[in-house]
Amino acid sequence: MHLTEEFLKENPNICEHMAPSLDARQHVMVEEVPKLGKEAATLAIKEWGQPQSKITHLIFCTTGGVDLPGADYRLSKLMGFSPSVKRFMMYQQGCFAGGMVLRLAKDLAENNKNARVLIVCSELTVHTFRGPSHTYLDNLVGQAVAIFGDGAAAVIVGSDPVVGVEKPLFEIVSAAQTIIPDSDDAVCGHLREVGLTFHLRKNVPILISKNITSSLVEAFKPLGITDWNSIFWIAHPGGRSILDHVENELGLTPDKLKCTRKILWDYGNISSAGVMFVLDEMRKASAKDGKTTTGEGLDWGVLFGFGPGLTVETVVLHSVPTYFIVCLQCNITTSVI
Repeated sequence: MHLTEEFLKENPNICEHMAPSLDARQHVMVEEVPKLGKEAATLAIKEWGQPQSKITHLIFCTTGGVDLPGADYRLSKLMGFSPSVKRFMMYQQGCFAGGMVLRLAKDLAENNKNARVLIVCSELTVHTFRGPSHTYLDNLVGQAVAIFGDGAAAVIVGSDPVVGVEKPLFEIVSAAQTIIPDSDDAVCGHLREVGLTFHLRKNVPILISKNITSSLVEAFKPLGITDWNSIFWIAHPGGRSILDHVENELGLTPDKLKCTRKILWDYGNISSAGVMFVLDEMRKASAKDGKTTTGEGLDWGVLFGFGPGLTVETVVLHSVPTYFIVCLQCNITTSVI
């Protein structure tokens, strides 16, 4: 994390709950978010095995560091991409954005012949960290239990893979977005002079769990799937309570969310990059355990993103044999508080 003791001593306002500190936070975010994203993108392209000149589109996603030109521009310069690469910049979307960018990449890949879309999600906690408050306990809970973390992930999406050269991991079958009813103020973020403040209603886990069935039914009805234990799960690692409620509501066996829980335990909630970390964990675990497919031996699976709105992204995935390799890499920074 970039929140080192040295950094906090140099910027004491960040340690106060509502002291003006946006400039100091922006100074870090604007510079470091693209740099962290470059680390993930470089590794993903290397594993992909194709020259980066074949990247046609770039989707960059982050919750902070808004600037002009944006993080997409800075990353393109850092990577040395062609000026003609088509860029899409996604700011301030929050935790559902990992599903959102896959949905957008699917549309781009299917509607642009030979497109190769590089997705980069890069997240830092500098913009949200602050001292405690007796009034806003939701902010204290998030930081006291170290639920949030810094990280970046990159994945390359395309259609019609080149046989013998490109080796897919998952097929993105369908993608949908919906807003949970009566949830307008359930998760809110406000960018102000004090940085980015988040406010959570206590019933967020209940709202998500009680509305998840309808999204599953709509997504898997065309496939005739109604047993939620028969598919693999890539759920956003938003917090233990959310996962517990989803598991109980759907009657999932404990193994269904094990990859998500491992990422939450090891790295925390990494916002948009979270589901990418879970994808990476699942493909590695599937290979290690000798599973027949990248989805823990199962053919069909779901990727869920939950975030402000409350917004839910539902992505149906089809896994492939485990001898294939994915163009997916995740990185975290290594300094600690």
